[in-house]
Amino acid sequence: MSDTANHEVSRAEYWQQRYEQGYTGWDMRGVSPPLQAYFDQLGRRDLRILIPGAGNAYEAAYLHQAGFSEVYVLDFAEIPLRRFAEQQADFPTEHLVCADFFTWQAEPFDLVVEQTFFCAIDPARRTEYAQKTHRLLKAGGRLVGLLFDCEFKNGPPFSGSRAEYETLFAPYFDFATFETCHNSVGPRAGRELFINLIKK
Repeated sequence: MSDTANHEVSRAEYWQQRYEQGYTGWDMRGVSPPLQAYFDQLGRRDLRILIPGAGNAYEAAYLHQAGFSEVYVLDFAEIPLRRFAEQQADFPTEHLVCADFFTWQAEPFDLVVEQTFFCAIDPARRTEYAQKTHRLLKAGGRLVGLLFDCEFKNGPPFSGSRAEYETLFAPYFDFATFETCHNSVGPRAGRELFINLIKK
């Protein structure tokens, strides 16, 4: 994408159209193994958890089925939220939010889960992402998830690197875990970083 085209990803209509056309190459058809492993070791089931840019929200379904009661799903596009509600009939509808992550306001969360949202936003907004995530977290809250550590010719997904992320997040977070992911799905093996960042 050109710099001008990058701005398209900041429009809800762009993502709505991709879901309408079935152009969702990022969809893994299931929960990400590294995130599942992280979720499985969490103790408290009352953690306030936000999954922004959740798409089909497999992670949200997994958490809900595991007994987590305060999971919130946020997406720009209405289609995946509607599908999720149909498939997860007992999931609280008030926890399904169709809104712009950057302008949405909410009570702070214990955990924000990153799964192919960061790589989909306009790269010019990455600092804004770090700042917004920081504001959405409680004191000591965590940003946990996966970031691509590789180059893409055209985005989304947009390229990123370990060095870039260190510079980007260091003003706002302490790094508990920041390493190449050892249990990525096959097509992403060696190209993902697992992050566990603690709000400063």
